Amino acid sequence: MVSLEIAFAFVFGLALGFSLTIPPGPMNALIAARSVASLRAGVITGCGAMSADLILGILVYALRSEVDLGSVVRWVYAVGAVVMVFLAIRLLRPPTAEALPSPAGVRTYSQAILVGLSNPFQIVWWLTAGLAFAYLGGVILFVGLFSAVAVWVVGFPYALHVGTRGRPGVARAVVYVSAAILFAFAVYFAVLAA
Repeated sequence: MVSLEIAFAFVFGLALGFSLTIPPGPMNALIAARSVASLRAGVITGCGAMSADLILGILVYALRSEVDLGSVVRWVYAVGAVVMVFLAIRLLRPPTAEALPSPAGVRTYSQAILVGLSNPFQIVWWLTAGLAFAYLGGVILFVGLFSAVAVWVVGFPYALHVGTRGRPGVARAVVYVSAAILFAFAVYFAVLAA
């Protein structure tokens, strides 16, 4: 009976992880834009997103009795809007030879963590659903959740990179759509903040 409960918690965690990662949003837009240029950059961006989820999950669980979402939610949305605009502009800027960083590395990873830690949807998800499910399924649920996230952060960039390789027009379209999604979320977050 215990193994059935463990299996259920793991499978439920997988479903929960995919529900967190698959919907279009700022993080997937950033992963998509990075993946068309470099598979490695896309995966590193996804790993940064997963690290942000891990940080948020630990913080929310540790501070679950101290957090009052109502008092800070406007600031969360405002900061999220600013970060989304900044990243959208960076995606659209043509790279210059002297300012062109390595396509993947610490900078890519840290920018992804920044997006994750300032993304109001991720923060609110962890403060609501993530916290509720922590009580329901415990550690095994989170193992399933992060297993799903790991599959997504490798599979999604790989599919995009392979699908756009040798197709510069499609690759440019992915970057433009990704920037548009980031701008749209920035506007939405700004409206929620106001």
